[in-house]
Amino acid sequence: MAEHDFPAALGAAAFFDLDKTTIADAALFAFGSTLREAGFLNTGLVLRAVWGRLVFKYLGADHDRMEDMRNNALRLCTGWDQKHMAEIVTEALEDVIDPIVYREAVDEIAAHKAAGHKVFMVSASPEEIVVPLSKHLGADGAVATIAATDRNGKYTGEVEFYSYGMYKVDAMEALALEHDLDLRECYAYTDSVTDIPMLEAVGFPIVVNPDRGLARVAAERGWEVRSFSTTMSLRDRVGEHAKAGAIVAGAGALATGAGWYFRSKRRAV
Repeated sequence: MAEHDFPAALGAAAFFDLDKTTIADAALFAFGSTLREAGFLNTGLVLRAVWGRLVFKYLGADHDRMEDMRNNALRLCTGWDQKHMAEIVTEALEDVIDPIVYREAVDEIAAHKAAGHKVFMVSASPEEIVVPLSKHLGADGAVATIAATDRNGKYTGEVEFYSYGMYKVDAMEALALEHDLDLRECYAYTDSVTDIPMLEAVGFPIVVNPDRGLARVAAERGWEVRSFSTTMSLRDRVGEHAKAGAIVAGAGALATGAGWYFRSKRRAV
């Protein structure tokens, strides 16, 4: 199959991981400077984030690193106001994320939409980042990690839903039920060996910029491998698609099609 030329199929959708697949960096790390300027982080914490970014970039994100990233982020944000955080991220989204979006990912999303496929972002990053970014990219919805909050809207340091590993597959299956999708007709894009369950869940797994573990598995199984390397500005692209109606209003719901399910079925992992 040629790139960017997908057949129309009933019940087809594409599921995109975010970090190092749709964007060139870890979304949580990318917002480090923004959070420091807003008074959430001090210089020491920023330096630790920079070190974490380097490890993530060059060594990938295996299970242990993902657990460390999650636990550190949860400890760090304990007591922060969720509404304030969401406002900061939304306001800074274009300045922070715009320069690091992969053109190839944007083209793939557009090609899937042109074929009549649904498009969903499925990421371990926080919903406060993933949901507005999914709207920015023109996706139909998003599944992301949901941090628990208290009755005052403050983060508790616990996680309500961890969008990781097999939990991503649970979310994809929930979306399939809601949108009448056939996962055998669906596509999944990711870079990480931790997302092998996500790739195994669909009929068309596509490996993007794989870490060493995933590159090895992809070679063994004959999975398609892509290299995304060109970053672009979404400002002009999104403006064009917005005029054409490409940004879907339904993407505004938090963790569309799965949030209600996981908020009622899953608590802290």
